[in-house]
Amino acid sequence: MAVDYAVIVLYLAGMLAMGWWGMRRAKSKSDFLVAGRRLGPAMYSGTMAAIVLGGASTIGGVGLGYQYGLSGAWMVFTIGLGLLALSIFFSARIARLRVYTVSEMLDLRYGGSAGIISGIVMWAYTLMLAVTSTIAYATIFDVLFGLDRTLSIVLGGVIVVAYSTLGGMWSITLTDMVQFVVKTIGVLLLLLPIAVIRAGGFAEMRAQLPDDYFAPLGIGGQTVFTYVLIYSFGMLIGQDIWQRVFTARGDKVARLGGTAAGTYCLVYALAGAVIGTAAKVLYPHLGSPDDAFATIVRDALPVGLRGLVLAAALSAVMSTSSGALIACATVANNDIWARVKRIAELRGRGRDQDRNEAQDQDQGHEHDEVRGNRAFILLMGVGVIAIAIALNDVVEALTLAYNVLVGGLLVPILGGLLWKRGTGAGALAAIAVGGLTVVGLMTALGVLANEPIYYGLLASLLTYVLVSLATKPTDAAVLAAWRERLAGAPEQEAPEPPPVGAAAGTSGDTGR
Repeated sequence: MAVDYAVIVLYLAGMLAMGWWGMRRAKSKSDFLVAGRRLGPAMYSGTMAAIVLGGASTIGGVGLGYQYGLSGAWMVFTIGLGLLALSIFFSARIARLRVYTVSEMLDLRYGGSAGIISGIVMWAYTLMLAVTSTIAYATIFDVLFGLDRTLSIVLGGVIVVAYSTLGGMWSITLTDMVQFVVKTIGVLLLLLPIAVIRAGGFAEMRAQLPDDYFAPLGIGGQTVFTYVLIYSFGMLIGQDIWQRVFTARGDKVARLGGTAAGTYCLVYALAGAVIGTAAKVLYPHLGSPDDAFATIVRDALPVGLRGLVLAAALSAVMSTSSGALIACATVANNDIWARVKRIAELRGRGRDQDRNEAQDQDQGHEHDEVRGNRAFILLMGVGVIAIAIALNDVVEALTLAYNVLVGGLLVPILGGLLWKRGTGAGALAAIAVGGLTVVGLMTALGVLANEPIYYGLLASLLTYVLVSLATKPTDAAVLAAWRERLAGAPEQEAPEPPPVGAAAGTSGDTGR
């Protein structure tokens, strides 16, 4: 195992070195949060694939293949379908908005009436996503070094927090590109063919396993439908995904690069299911399906290659964890803390005076913006590690996060992009009703039940439509500014939203 250990240690050291190098490039808020909006197609597609294909897609995808056969690919497949839909239909207009968060998009579209509430929902989602990714370190480092759970979480978490804090999105982009290459070599080019050969080929796999293992819907039609609602739609609205779209150099990069990443996800989904199916032939009585990945890597691969494939699993977890962490910190700082602070300032000052001071500060203190966002990544990272140590049920935490995200925010976001009659009041009501419906039904029926997301989305849609039709249309000036931004108007300060409730005043850079 010494060679395997050396491969892993070198990989981890390389991640930290990338973080240090990225720190030298992160000179402005745009550099730190969205890599200066300068990524070309190759880097954009590689890093987008890395962020969506995490530990659940790699270890969990193989586990589903072990349990259900080829139909176990559906979970990761729906992630790829969601990314394709985002890239083909929405990514260009999202990139043209030139904002930093989903909540800023809602502010632009609805005139500043849904920002802080949507920010809290998005923050809870990204926090849970970061936590569940961090918990996965326990499994990987236990296989690698025999470390206990707490120490494994701390070790993996500290490395991710370190390089994310140092260079922000530039560091994460560089490390994700390395992680994409490692995953491609380790999982697709090495583990997949070796696993199939060790299992005797596809003919032997079919002979050894029930027919259900090769049925397209062996996992169940209702399960596939639920995956589409949670994961495909989740890809359309998640802050971690949108923040990557914001890094694209232009519309074409966002569309074509995202389409390439989505197609890669479809291939990765099938590969994981095939590896899991092969593992079922080789090890038919494992204690848990999620043990399939580590077991086949340990037993089927030679020294050195084994370390590379385990590094691929580590790459998958780190890419999702770092992406979720910077998304969580961005939302916490820009959508929650900055708004709360500005509301407090408005209480004691004249609105016009405060706006002028805020604009002067934005123009003169880019370094302070970077320092503030860096501090929030560090703070959120420490919180994520602490919660990961205390939390045991990963599946329930992730399901809770996705259900609340999709049930609360899908309708207001897609409605804002597709229906001009949607209003801020309708968006706020839809967020509240959809989110509360999901949480209430999960409490009554269980976190893993399918019904909460079904009824939550239906309640959110009906509420959005009815309240929007019953309330005054969005101000014409707000809609005009929105249409200009969607059309790719030059970057400029967004119109000041009305000082109502939580929406009073957003601060910071362009588009807010």
